[in-house]
Amino acid sequence: MAELRSFIFIDQLQPQTLCYMATWMRGRLPRTNMAAQIIEVAPGLDIEPLTDVALKYAEVGGGILVVERQFGYLEFHSRSTGLVKAAAQAVLESLEAHESQATKPQILASKIVTRVDPVHAFLINRNKMGSMILPGESLFVLEMQPASYAILAANEAEKHADIKVIDYRMIGATGRVYLSGEESSVRSAAAAAEEALQNLSRLAA
Repeated sequence: MAELRSFIFIDQLQPQTLCYMATWMRGRLPRTNMAAQIIEVAPGLDIEPLTDVALKYAEVGGGILVVERQFGYLEFHSRSTGLVKAAAQAVLESLEAHESQATKPQILASKIVTRVDPVHAFLINRNKMGSMILPGESLFVLEMQPASYAILAANEAEKHADIKVIDYRMIGATGRVYLSGEESSVRSAAAAAEEALQNLSRLAA
């Protein structure tokens, strides 16, 4: 039986979060404010039959299907929240699981760096696919596991604060998020991202 590592519903994909994901997404591209579901399982290949279930059950667009060394990832989306939830429920039934059984996010690192040095900004920008951090801006970095929760953290941060999405990695052993902007905005974004993850963890208590 597959391990359900994450089961993430996003009610409205935010513009920067979506555009960053689109830089490496190889499937059907979603649009801003669409609803989306992200599912992570182990072992990785078990995501293939689950993808078959989701796409055949409801008219949703498949954006991400990735099998990496240990884990498998699926993202699908639609303008209809109901279709996304119906496809997601079909996946749960196939797994004979409940969404509460998904692994809860664990924050491994959370730091704010104020007034980033120009050389530091240069080094970060060499390795990113999103917006550029500028010298003097503040930086928020967040690391968590399972990795797929990074998209939830980035999306919620963008909802709540005027920040730039520099980078987020939602595939692999851990997830990472880089956000930048004015210090007050970065602090608001950090609080929103952490709260989104902590709320999921509290549901398990």
